[in-house]
Amino acid sequence: MITKEKTKKSVLEVYAFGHHIPMSPDKARRIIDQIRGRSYEETLMILELMSYRACYPIFKLVYSAASNASYNMSSKETHLIISKAEVNASTSTKKLKPRARGRSYPVKKSTCHISIVMKDISFDDEYREVDSLKSVKKVRWKKKHTTIGYHNMYSSEGIWDKK
Repeated sequence: MITKEKTKKSVLEVYAFGHHIPMSPDKARRIIDQIRGRSYEETLMILELMSYRACYPIFKLVYSAASNASYNMSSKETHLIISKAEVNASTSTKKLKPRARGRSYPVKKSTCHISIVMKDISFDDEYREVDSLKSVKKVRWKKKHTTIGYHNMYSSEGIWDKK
């Protein structure tokens, strides 16, 4: 008797690595934590609008990973999410800064390794389209029963409306 096993769809992941990027790993982690788990399009928008110097190399890596996915797996960019993103410390560049009286002062510039893994969710049953209104959580800090305040004293137009 021959039994058939269910074959699980292979997880399609694409990698992009950046080695010896001249920035502090802590500064790069600050941005990587913001984009981890987000879609490709949302990630590009976040990286363009954030005003940190570390955004540009990460932007280039995300863009490179997406182009790898479209070339190697022929997947659409709308189906890509960032499944893993890591920042690790690398070797530090050591230089000497000249000082007074012929002395020198050592300067250490830190570098980091950044790795980004993108996943195509069109092959995965785990991810589905979710209505944006359902995903919004209720605010916990609002009270259920409000007391009468000063906001009822003014007209319905409000005090800041122009006449």
